[in-house]
Amino acid sequence: MWAHVLTVEDYQDLIDRGWRRSGMYVYKPIMHKTCCPQYTIRCRALNFQPSKSQKKKMKMLTRFLTKGEVSKEPGDDEAMESCFEIMGGQPSPELNKCKATEHDLTISGDDLDVEVPVQEIEKKKEEKESVDKGESSAYEPSDTTKLSTAGGATPTPHRTPKPGEGPDTNRPPCRKAKEIRRERKLQKTQHKAGVTVCPEAQSDAKSVLSEKSKANQPKSLEEFLSYPAGELKHRLEVRLVLASFDDPGFSATFKESADLFAKYQMIIHKDTPSECDKDQFQRFLCNSPLQEEYPPDGPDCGYGSFHQQYWLDGKLLAVGVIDILPYCVSSVYFYYDPDYSFLSLGVYSALREIAFTRELHEKAANLSYYYMGFFIYSCPKMRYKGQYKPSDLLCPETYAWIPIEQCRPKLEHSKYSRLNSDQNTVDENAVSDINNVHVLYKNRAMLYSMYTYRRLAFRDSDEDELVKEYAGLVGKTCAQKMLLYMR
Repeated sequence: MWAHVLTVEDYQDLIDRGWRRSGMYVYKPIMHKTCCPQYTIRCRALNFQPSKSQKKKMKMLTRFLTKGEVSKEPGDDEAMESCFEIMGGQPSPELNKCKATEHDLTISGDDLDVEVPVQEIEKKKEEKESVDKGESSAYEPSDTTKLSTAGGATPTPHRTPKPGEGPDTNRPPCRKAKEIRRERKLQKTQHKAGVTVCPEAQSDAKSVLSEKSKANQPKSLEEFLSYPAGELKHRLEVRLVLASFDDPGFSATFKESADLFAKYQMIIHKDTPSECDKDQFQRFLCNSPLQEEYPPDGPDCGYGSFHQQYWLDGKLLAVGVIDILPYCVSSVYFYYDPDYSFLSLGVYSALREIAFTRELHEKAANLSYYYMGFFIYSCPKMRYKGQYKPSDLLCPETYAWIPIEQCRPKLEHSKYSRLNSDQNTVDENAVSDINNVHVLYKNRAMLYSMYTYRRLAFRDSDEDELVKEYAGLVGKTCAQKMLLYMR
């Protein structure tokens, strides 16, 4: 669908129904027909915590900036990219081939963070102590180790979470085993000595433990992305410019951006020079149907399409193309200088954009999600977006957001799935009457019912099917706000 003009509110509604844009072209995959179903994925930016692997990437870049160290490990190419090529919105070769390399199929052990709740540690220790004392009759396996089957089945050990499963949010936060042992040892020592600790002392001890616990809290994403003050070997600057020639910063850097894009496309994606020239760059990554808006309760930069530029020592290193919308930052495309692949800039830019989403949230309270494009579970090369947790996938039938952990078993069973398990849930934004769809005919906005009345003598049943399909794809909200062009 070609979009001439779109408000940021309308585009927000569209991407919440599985649409994406490439330049002025807005498209939606036919999920149940394509070989590789593409599910819209978003990260809950306010709750995001970087994995060990992601922390490693940020530390690697920090060492490069502060000490000039270059990692010997090969960089990865996990840029938030569109699944469509520049020409005509056709599926990319990577999507069609769906071939996974050994690197793509390897899950880093650093990403598997397994935490054991405090209650489980204490309960198992008490069980062990009771068995050691010979109180075997009082021993029963914990709830998590019981196997509730008839016939007295033997207990099984606590199941190790599968990759991708996170901690149970219904349980209290975990504490370090070392801290628990120290506290328990102190209590035993006091008990043996017959010492009675007054409430004030207990309160002081708890406050000390609380301070130590705070000191042991993991660093936030923003702390990892900040650099120590002092002399740096390299200086990295991030600039945000509006994707419009009316913006002086965009106009002044257009040639550098276009040249970097061509270099990236030819080396990384093996494009020919004609496939990534300045015209293609402008059509693909500069032209946008989104109209910039500056509401008083919005972010200072406003809403619209932007280029987030990364400058290293005064040289353009990378560019992230993003849309800032009322509820999210939507990643459109990312390209970088292939000479710096060792910095894992694809991962770094995604983390930067998540941090940027959190920054915008401070001014715009509704803006709290980071949209990463499409998640393709049937193509291992495109699964990396699921590593940014917590994240949700969009159900292609009810358009409800479902946590990705609940979706994985369904996608293992079938490429295409109705991700929403509640069979009673329906698309609440479905169009029931196409006569209420708004159209543009002879430069006049009107309802489709009025359009059919004016063209009664030329009534075409194919037009009814076209409008019905359009309304089903965009939903009732957009069908009554946007104008469908009729010849």
